Amino acid sequence: MSNNSIPEQGHDKPRVLLTNTDRWPGPARLAMTLAKEGFEVTAFCPVPGHPFSKTRCVREVIAYDGFQPVASLQGAIERCHPDFVIPCDDLAVRQLHELFVRAAQKSETKLTDLIRRSLGSTENFSTVSGRFEILALAREEGIPVPESSCIRTREDLRSFGAKFGFPIVVKADGTWGGRGVRIAQNIAEADQAWLELSEVPSSLKAAKRLLLDRDRFWIRSWYKRSRPQITAQSYVVGRPANCAVFCWEGQVLAGIAVEVVSTQALTGPAIVVRVVDSKPMLDAARRIAQRLKISGFFGLDFMIDERDKTYLIEMNPRCTPLCHLQLGRGRDLVGALRSKIGLQAFENAPAITGNDMIAYFPRAEQTGSKFLATSYHDVPEGEPELVQALLHPWSGRSWLGQLVDAARPSLRKTAAQSCVFEAAIAEPAPADES
Repeated sequence: MSNNSIPEQGHDKPRVLLTNTDRWPGPARLAMTLAKEGFEVTAFCPVPGHPFSKTRCVREVIAYDGFQPVASLQGAIERCHPDFVIPCDDLAVRQLHELFVRAAQKSETKLTDLIRRSLGSTENFSTVSGRFEILALAREEGIPVPESSCIRTREDLRSFGAKFGFPIVVKADGTWGGRGVRIAQNIAEADQAWLELSEVPSSLKAAKRLLLDRDRFWIRSWYKRSRPQITAQSYVVGRPANCAVFCWEGQVLAGIAVEVVSTQALTGPAIVVRVVDSKPMLDAARRIAQRLKISGFFGLDFMIDERDKTYLIEMNPRCTPLCHLQLGRGRDLVGALRSKIGLQAFENAPAITGNDMIAYFPRAEQTGSKFLATSYHDVPEGEPELVQALLHPWSGRSWLGQLVDAARPSLRKTAAQSCVFEAAIAEPAPADES
């Protein structure tokens, strides 16, 4: 089967494998929408405690092995025989890339065809995974981007700050959710960001993450002595925004663009967003998808400055929190996927809400954004166990880690409930949420 072929259906429903190395709530929401649209959903993730295990729409949950992540990923694929694989975090994307290389070396064409179908052109995997590479490509495509540079030494970072002025944004590849991002206001903070983001994990840090977080990946990173690539960007003063799209062989079939009105922590995930018609954001997605011949879901992050100029600051080569939302014509990403691997005509599902303000559950409720009263609350209706799991998440910490948490509950509570960005916009009147 070539990578351009629609998979032959040897079973009643098209099969999708969702891969997640973290315990974010978004992938479970995507699983619900996929199941509603007729997909058979299997999940590959850390167990126990993943939200996937709390929803009835997932047929099977296959355990992720942090010691042998790529081998366990291949095992999951061979077990469930998916027609399409959807990575749900950046590490899951990298592991699919690594699995493709291994499969190609062994001429395992069934596996390589699946990955091509799910992600698009394999020739561009390194570009998709690199923060600096994406910005360089976007600049070539005429997409506005901040000044940026690939940083190899601490002196490089200092020179960048001196040339373009502080503050600057320092980012490490292979991280997501704001965890690998630092905003440096001066040289001292730039030095600290370099130390935090560029270091090879020490044996002590790897052991700590294993003992407290059950995180086996850090053992692998320590053993390989690998350093992440560091990128510096000039800081754009403005308001954050993002878009998510589904594309097929470089063509965007559906997309949603939003401006962020509340976010958790300065560089953290969005809490409340406002759906907008943004030609600059969706045009950027189309250009990048076409240039890289991407298939599947991906997202782009932007900053909109005081003159309303839209700057691309980052690509997320995976599904994002917007992807499960069905918002009507042109904004049904799961429907677009169904039209390609479900052998059905592309019909947009009815919009789940007429409100352009959407509050992500459960973070919005936990942080107390001022926009809650006027937003559509994206609660997973019909899944009471999932609702409870998201309101009271299993931390993934070992019993030792939980003892450490118990000794400092106020610190963790404050971090979890901080909401530092609230857009200066008028609060809209309540809209129909039906």
